[in-house]
Amino acid sequence: MAARQVLERFSAGSPRGSWPAEEFAQARREEGQPAEVVMDLRSDSFLVVAPGGEQR
Repeated sequence: MAARQVLERFSAGSPRGSWPAEEFAQARREEGQPAEVVMDLRSDSFLVVAPGGEQR
Protein backbone atom coordinates (compact mmCIF):
# COMPACT_ATOMS: atom_id res chain seq x y z
CA MET A 1 0.00 0.00 0.00
CA ALA A 2 1.30 3.45 -0.87
CA ALA A 3 2.11 5.77 2.01
CA ARG A 4 -0.48 8.41 2.83
CA GLN A 5 -0.22 11.46 5.02
CA VAL A 6 -2.97 11.94 7.61
CA LEU A 7 -4.04 15.57 7.42
CA GLU A 8 -6.73 15.47 10.12
CA ARG A 9 -8.75 13.04 12.29
CA PHE A 10 -12.44 13.27 13.14
CA SER A 11 -14.34 11.12 15.63
CA ALA A 12 -16.79 8.72 14.03
CA GLY A 13 -19.01 9.22 17.08
CA SER A 14 -19.72 12.80 16.11
CA PRO A 15 -23.43 13.64 15.74
CA ARG A 16 -22.66 14.87 12.21
CA GLY A 17 -20.96 11.59 11.23
CA SER A 18 -18.42 11.99 8.42
CA TRP A 19 -19.57 15.48 7.39
CA PRO A 20 -16.80 17.39 9.20
CA ALA A 21 -14.19 15.17 7.56
CA GLU A 22 -15.83 15.51 4.13
CA GLU A 23 -15.98 19.30 4.51
CA PHE A 24 -12.31 19.45 5.54
CA ALA A 25 -11.29 17.25 2.59
CA GLN A 26 -13.31 19.39 0.18
CA ALA A 27 -11.61 22.54 1.45
CA ARG A 28 -8.18 20.94 0.87
CA ARG A 29 -9.21 19.92 -2.67
CA GLU A 30 -10.35 23.49 -3.36
CA GLU A 31 -6.82 24.59 -2.34
CA GLY A 32 -5.41 22.17 -4.92
CA GLN A 33 -4.30 19.47 -2.47
CA PRO A 34 -5.59 15.96 -3.15
CA ALA A 35 -7.48 14.67 -0.12
CA GLU A 36 -9.90 11.87 0.60
CA VAL A 37 -11.78 10.55 3.62
CA VAL A 38 -11.18 7.03 4.89
CA MET A 39 -12.51 5.20 7.94
CA ASP A 40 -10.03 3.90 10.50
CA LEU A 41 -11.91 1.11 12.24
CA ARG A 42 -9.22 0.63 14.89
CA SER A 43 -9.52 4.17 16.22
CA ASP A 44 -13.19 4.64 15.21
CA SER A 45 -12.21 7.80 13.33
CA PHE A 46 -12.60 9.34 9.92
CA LEU A 47 -9.20 10.30 8.54
CA VAL A 48 -8.56 12.90 5.87
CA VAL A 49 -5.56 11.63 3.95
CA ALA A 50 -3.38 12.81 1.10
CA PRO A 51 -1.13 10.65 -1.07
CA GLY A 52 2.54 10.46 -0.15
CA GLY A 53 4.32 11.76 2.92
CA GLU A 54 4.79 10.09 6.24
CA GLN A 55 2.03 8.37 8.13
CA ARG A 56 1.35 9.63 11.64
